[in-house]
This record gives sequence, C-alpha cells and structure tokens, in this order.
Amino acid sequence: MARIVSTAFCIGVLILASSVAAQPPPNLAKLVAAREAQEREARMNYTYRQEVLIEEMAPRGGRAGDYRETREVVFSPETGRIERMVGKPFQSLVRLRLTDEDFRDIRDVQPFLFTSEDLWLYETRFKGEEAADGVDCWLLQVRPRQTHQGQRLFDGILWVDKRDYSVFKTEGVAVPQMFSKREENLFPRFTTFRDKVDGHWFPVHTHSDDTLPFANGPLRMRMSIKYLNYRKFSATSSVTFDAR
Repeated sequence: MARIVSTAFCIGVLILASSVAAQPPPNLAKLVAAREAQEREARMNYTYRQEVLIEEMAPRGGRAGDYRETREVVFSPETGRIERMVGKPFQSLVRLRLTDEDFRDIRDVQPFLFTSEDLWLYETRFKGEEAADGVDCWLLQVRPRQTHQGQRLFDGILWVDKRDYSVFKTEGVAVPQMFSKREENLFPRFTTFRDKVDGHWFPVHTHSDDTLPFANGPLRMRMSIKYLNYRKFSATSSVTFDAR
C-alpha cells in the first residue's frame, strides 16, 4: 500500500510539474510585443518586392478573374514607406471589387507585426501550445478591444516561438467587416508565414482561400502575397526600382 501511495504521489507530482512547465510567462503579450518592435525596426531598413495575386473563383470551380500587381517597397526612418509599382496592375475580376480597405490590409494587416505600440489596441489570451514546422510555439490570441470607423486591425492567432518570443506565423482576419444598406465590404481569413532574414523573422508569404458571404450570394476568393528579395538598406545605399 505504501508503495502504491508513493507511486501515485510521484505521478501526481509529475503531472503537476508538467502542467506548470506548460504555462507561458504571465507577461507573454508584452514579451512578444517587445520582440515584434525589434523586428519592425529592423524591417524598416530593408527593401523588398511585394507580389499580389487575388483570384475570384467561379461558382462551379475554376477562376473567373484575377487581380495582379507587383510593387517595390522601401522602408527608412527618414522617409517612412516608399512604394513603386512595377509595371501596370492587371485586373479581370467580375463580381469582386477591391476597395481602399483591401489595399490598406495588404499594406498593414496581412504582414501584421504586434508591437508595443499596439498593445493598448488589443486584448490577448493564451490559447495553448503547438508545434509548427518543428518549432515549439505558444498560441496567443490577439483581438481588438474595440473598432472604430476608419480603423483596420488584426483579429487572430500568433504562433510564438517559445525560445525567444519571435512570431513564427499569424492567422486571422482584417476587421472590422463593413456592412451598410448600400454595400458590403467583406474580408477573408488569411495565414501569413514568416522566415528568417538575417536573423529576423519577416513575413514571406500570405495565403488565403475563403468564401465571403455576400447577401447576393457567396463568393469564393483566393489571395497570395509574396514578400521577396529582402535586402538591407543602409544610409549609403541608393534606392533604385527594378521595372522588370
């Protein structure tokens, strides 16, 4: 009996220890935001190419139309963000109409970085842990405390590397969705993947395949945004745009 009690006690201790070990730091959101602030600051010293493809899918399958554009993007502390269209956008969408909010989301929400400046806008909640591509991650839910007209915010989940609080992947939707008597402006769920660039975790690909529930009938769309050719931009560099 003593041996059974002792064994049960040891199992209980192991379970308790495992449970305690699985808990994230109580200030996880602040640690992530501080790390993200470093990544944003670093990214502002890089140029990259952004390739956007938005596809409208036909009701019976296949592609009804698409929108394509390529931009060269430069961040710098002195000038902020500079963009240059490479060639002309191509547009053959049928029912789907891209709005100013869509282009703001492409710029700010799909490559979302959750920095210290954003903490007051969002509420966060720990949602567990998960391994993604061999990386042990905390799952951190990030939701706007409230939304106001004119805002574009992120609502979703961050995959956070347990080792250094870097964000490995984001999944969510741009909000608010916009409804009125005259129009609906709906936005798809998406996943943005990151990869290491000179030791920093930068967005490299956003993917979406979602059906938007418009009142006049659902519309399936797909979206791909690629962030390519990251190159560090120094004070002595000259900015040139490749028109190929």
